[in-house]
Amino acid sequence: MNSSPTMQESIGVLLAAVRTEIVRAMEAELAAKGLELRYTQFLILKRLSVLGPMTAGELARAVELDGGAMTRQLDQLERKGYLRRRPHEQDRRALRIELTEQGRALTQELMNCNDRVLKAAQRSLNEAEQQQLRDYLARVLHALRDRT
Repeated sequence: MNSSPTMQESIGVLLAAVRTEIVRAMEAELAAKGLELRYTQFLILKRLSVLGPMTAGELARAVELDGGAMTRQLDQLERKGYLRRRPHEQDRRALRIELTEQGRALTQELMNCNDRVLKAAQRSLNEAEQQQLRDYLARVLHALRDRT
């Protein structure tokens, strides 16, 4: 197998290009629905939906944003009525971020958009190839996370 730097760079470039196109397609879906949301805001809502209420710091780590960027995103989503900040039960200095009813309803709609985008991204692959791709990507991710 050829493991030249060109091959390794090509894999990285290809993965980055795939992510960029997924983001573009998802943002096009959001715009078509008349929603003024960015992909990062979708990720925030999705993480809250899947993981439940959490602090801003936990959420920032979950979507890989710095604290300042997270605060701006949370402010925008809170103004739109999709989430709220509540006092933390155990730490009175902290706030927990949670979805509102409107946020939960929107997140379900967004997940349907996300499913359509991912299905379209894989339309040239049969079921076995889709599973193989997931397996390969999971192995690559595991190898990158377990570099020690």
